[in-house]
Amino acid sequence: MTILVIAEHDNAALKPATLSVINAGKLINADVHVLVVGHQSGAVSESAAQASGVSKVLYVDHPDLADGLAETVAAQVVSIAPGYSHILFAATSYGRSIAPRVAAHLDVAQISEITHVVDLDTFERPIYAGNAIATVQSHDPVKVITVRTTAFNPTPAEGGTASVQALPKMQVEQKSRFVSRALTQSDRPELTAAKVIVSGGRALGSSEKFNALLQPLADKLGAALGASRAAVDAAYAPNDWQVGQTGKIVAPSLYIAVGISGAIQHLAGMKDSHVIVAINKDPEAPIFSIADYGLEADLFTAVPDLVAAL
Repeated sequence: MTILVIAEHDNAALKPATLSVINAGKLINADVHVLVVGHQSGAVSESAAQASGVSKVLYVDHPDLADGLAETVAAQVVSIAPGYSHILFAATSYGRSIAPRVAAHLDVAQISEITHVVDLDTFERPIYAGNAIATVQSHDPVKVITVRTTAFNPTPAEGGTASVQALPKMQVEQKSRFVSRALTQSDRPELTAAKVIVSGGRALGSSEKFNALLQPLADKLGAALGASRAAVDAAYAPNDWQVGQTGKIVAPSLYIAVGISGAIQHLAGMKDSHVIVAINKDPEAPIFSIADYGLEADLFTAVPDLVAAL
């Protein structure tokens, strides 16, 4: 019984989310293989081989695989799927685009966003915006699973001595083609990988106030900036800053919620944070129910005072 983890990468470096998926795989069974699909991604396969707990790395290299299109990557996964009992993806946009294709080709049910491994065929996953936990058991011969990476600590990036095996590219009829990719450049940490996040809500009032108040605090803490859905809908912050069930799921060491009331869909995206600090003038705000530290104050006074104290 062997576990296959699909590596997420940019052809240059292994994404941290993959290390968390490897750790989830180790909880199912000790024999974990990693599949790296890309072009000129030798450094990625070497990084995967060094990850603790990985026994083998499978590497498929071809120019057609450079852009990680879902249909081409899925074809590589399906071609080797019969040798594995579990196929694991990170529950990111990358993993979510490939896993359903693999499950459909294998005619099995996908198990989405697991947060706990009970045994070889039983897993826990959140439902109803995280307000309930469902225990799901699958008897499919191959289990296709996406892993909520914030629920699993990353396996150590070093210490492994896995072998690397090259595999041929599978031929697939191309029904889509890569056109372009627009990347947001920022000096701040990536939101889903940041150890400290400062998030703002609709109470900030405008995009100008959002940036004027929160950027100095984020600069002091070396933090990523996030936002509630209400703040994003009001155009105070870009869409890729949204934290929540319909945005990004995060679990930093420190999460500072400024002017965020605590709607259910937002709490579902950040309540696994290790320490939560809430600043809100409404004493009845739901965010206080999960906050480790709550400050009932006017954010336009409290945040500048906090920056000055830092």
